[in-house]
Amino acid sequence: MEFHGFLLLIGTLFFTLLYPQPMLSMPHNNSTDLSALLGFKAAIDDPTGILATSWTPSISFCAWIGISCSHRRQRVTALVLNNMSLQGTISPHLANLSFLSRLDLHNNSLSGPIPDGLGRLHRLRWLSLQRNQLSGPIPPAIFNLSSLNTINLFHNNLSGSLPKNHSFFLPQLRLFVVESNQLSGTIPSSLGRCLDLQFLSLSTNHFTGTIPVELTNLQKLIVLYLDHNKLNGTIPDSLNNLTKLTDLDLSVNFLSGEIPSGLGGLQSVQWLVLGTNSLTGPIPASLWNASTIEELDLSINSLTGPVPIELGRNMPFLTSLHLGGNYLSGGLDFITSLSNCRVLENLHVEFNELDGVLPASVANLSSNLLKFTAYNNHIIGQIPAGLANLSSLVEVYLMFNELTGKIPTALTRMEGLQELDLVGNRIHGPIPSELGQLGSLDGLALDGNLLSGLIPVSVGNISGLQLLSLAANSLSSAIPHSLWSLSSLLELNLSGNFFEGSLPPDVGNLKSIDVMDLSANQFSGIIPSAIGQLQMLEFLDMSHNLFQGPIPQTFGGLISIKYLNLSSNDLTGAIPRSLANLRYLTGLNLSFNRLEGKIPNGSIFSNLTIQSLKGNAGLCGAPKLGFPPCPENATVSNPRGRHVLKVALTVSASMLLLVACFSVLLVLLARRRRKKTTASTHPPSLNDHRLISYHELIRATDDFSEANLLGRGSFGSVFRGRLDDGLDVAVKVLNLEMEAASRSFDAECRALRVVRHRNLIKIISTCSNLDFKALVLQYMPNGSLEKWLHSHNYCLSLLQRINIMLDVASALEYLHHHHPQVVLHCDLKPSNVLLDEDMNAHLGDFGIAKLLLGDSKSMVSASTPGTIGYIAPEYGSTGRVSRSVDVYSYGILLLEIITRKKPTDAMFEGESSLRNWVFEAHPTAVLDIVDNNLFKDEQADPITRHQCLSASLELGLLCSKDSPKDRILMKDVVPRLQKIKKNYLSKQPRA
Repeated sequence: MEFHGFLLLIGTLFFTLLYPQPMLSMPHNNSTDLSALLGFKAAIDDPTGILATSWTPSISFCAWIGISCSHRRQRVTALVLNNMSLQGTISPHLANLSFLSRLDLHNNSLSGPIPDGLGRLHRLRWLSLQRNQLSGPIPPAIFNLSSLNTINLFHNNLSGSLPKNHSFFLPQLRLFVVESNQLSGTIPSSLGRCLDLQFLSLSTNHFTGTIPVELTNLQKLIVLYLDHNKLNGTIPDSLNNLTKLTDLDLSVNFLSGEIPSGLGGLQSVQWLVLGTNSLTGPIPASLWNASTIEELDLSINSLTGPVPIELGRNMPFLTSLHLGGNYLSGGLDFITSLSNCRVLENLHVEFNELDGVLPASVANLSSNLLKFTAYNNHIIGQIPAGLANLSSLVEVYLMFNELTGKIPTALTRMEGLQELDLVGNRIHGPIPSELGQLGSLDGLALDGNLLSGLIPVSVGNISGLQLLSLAANSLSSAIPHSLWSLSSLLELNLSGNFFEGSLPPDVGNLKSIDVMDLSANQFSGIIPSAIGQLQMLEFLDMSHNLFQGPIPQTFGGLISIKYLNLSSNDLTGAIPRSLANLRYLTGLNLSFNRLEGKIPNGSIFSNLTIQSLKGNAGLCGAPKLGFPPCPENATVSNPRGRHVLKVALTVSASMLLLVACFSVLLVLLARRRRKKTTASTHPPSLNDHRLISYHELIRATDDFSEANLLGRGSFGSVFRGRLDDGLDVAVKVLNLEMEAASRSFDAECRALRVVRHRNLIKIISTCSNLDFKALVLQYMPNGSLEKWLHSHNYCLSLLQRINIMLDVASALEYLHHHHPQVVLHCDLKPSNVLLDEDMNAHLGDFGIAKLLLGDSKSMVSASTPGTIGYIAPEYGSTGRVSRSVDVYSYGILLLEIITRKKPTDAMFEGESSLRNWVFEAHPTAVLDIVDNNLFKDEQADPITRHQCLSASLELGLLCSKDSPKDRILMKDVVPRLQKIKKNYLSKQPRA
């Protein structure tokens, strides 16, 4: 968009020189023009006082600032008041300036409509109203002002459609810009009759329909921007007739079909942007004949096949190449040809199916290369040491590939490198000590590899480092003291390693840090009180370590903290009451320590569940959570009392140990006598997996009583239960009389046994024998999305619905793109989306889930169909499933959550469907189809609401296209939905 703005500026300057404003003439009175100007002034708020000072009756209006008059008649021919911070409206009196040829009010804060009377100004040649806040439709009469050569209405809030056929007659038009408005309808084919047109920008509106083939008649066209609309159909083959075209941007639409090979014949094209559409097929080899091209963007489509090895051989001016987010396959040999692009600055091939090794020829790429992204592919082998030859590189993203070997020490010569991300590979060996030479580095992410050894002391030399993420490796030993000197650090993640030793008080030097994750290590000693000085800290996880001693009282100083996890350590003493004063704290986990004493009241402690405090036998004062009342005269601060307590606990522990040993002996003897095995054949691979017997489930659910029944599904029933330790769970009992129930149990175990994601339902245990199978799952106190959507006594706001769909999208993105095996849910619907106590969504019921092996785009057969209304067309007709099946169901669910209409509603009969109903109403009539309860407790203005709803429904339509190849991927859904949420929140009024 910034590039578009620059081009608009150049275009405007060009036409200013081509059509200069008339010379200022001698003063002369004209009552009609004077009255019109005074009427204009009366409607204007002039905060700088320029008009108040200059536009005075003591001098002729021809001498007023911004006014030009004709020599002979002394009539106003130009009104130019740009960049003056003017407010108010454009007065209809301007229509009386009958000799006006130029009206330029750009870059002010004018609002209201464009006066209809401007369509009577038959001498008008220049209309420039860009960068204001004008609204309403463009007066139709303007499109019949045959003298107009420039119309620039960029960046307003104009709505409505452009006139068609004979209502659009601008034979002298050279520049037509309506970019960044709210215009809709189709692009008029009559634009193709403006044969002098050189600059055409309709981008960032809501235009629908196809690209008119008549536009290819515009032989003088230099710039064509149609991006960020809702255009569909194919790209016209005849676009190659526009031989003078330098800039073509069709990105962010719904265009389909193959890229026309003729585009390679655009002899002058410099900017070719086709990204974020639904284009298919291979990249045409003819594109490499576009020898003048500087920017080529084909990203986020469904392009297939290899990248032509001719790429770049005849592109000496290429600076940016974007091929990410497709299905491109094959090796990376094309990189060799790219070495001819000596001014290349950006190379993006991420999110494809590229394989093979990263060739040594990468070292021959342009020395100007700034960004290289190739993540989420299948690249194997070692990182070439020659990559270090690219001395200008600022960002290198190679995460989520299959890279092996060690981190080349040669990379440390890249002194300008700012971001290095190698997450999710199989890189081994130590972190090079030379890393400290990367003085410009501000982000280093090496998570999920096989790295071992120490963190180099030299890391402390990278003084500007903001992100250091080394999680899920095999790093060990103590943390070097130099790390705690990184005062610019914003995020530190060392979780899932073997770090040991104590934390020094120097940790308090990380004054800027907002995320610190030290979980799942072997840290010991006391928690430094200096951590309480980190006032910017929002997320702190120190769980699953060996920390001892009390929780520091200084933690009450963590004024920004939102999430605090100290679980599974050896902490003692009381919970500091100051934690109750942390106003932003919404997540707290202190479970499985040796904390004692009274549980504080208020704030976060009013909403805690047993899961946050369990495993601390000495706590008291919260009967609703299963903790006893506190004794009136007992205190944990009494040394003698603590001694007595320790003795009592020691004796009790000894007795429990004897009982446990005796029980185990009896169980072993009993098992030898039993012929029927009771061992579970599907233990999930979770660190906190626990053994739960059938009898404990009987007790937990009151013998599976109807009072504890949460719901019945296709293969069984779900009961609420409370285990012996007080943990609330959901117990899914399979009906083994149904033939498919066992398969459902097996599928759910396979799908959930190795997945770990915050938005997936957590499996706590299984209980299985020949005549009983049950899954013990995380309990969701707020039930299902089905209940909240379709029960009259529940209501969800728009923001809650966006958050829920963002949670579901995140879960599916993980299953589809970030899990070792692609997991297909195959039955996404509201009843399978469960809500926890904080209304966070968790995806559940994997009873018919499928695993894809090998190629993530492969398909498998599914003998068990999903749910009618949510089933993708190809799933229902062929029984073949792929990732696009889940994407389709997600799209339908997104439409349902906005409209509150089920896809099986009785109103949808015959050819009618929820998707077609939304498609017909979108975008102009979306307020007629959305749920009336959407805006309860929401503060957004109507325009913001409409934009949010329109964008959300548009995303749902994009996901639920009939053809699977036209649907986008879940990895693209998440950022789009995040952007919708961000835009919505940014326009909410501040409290």
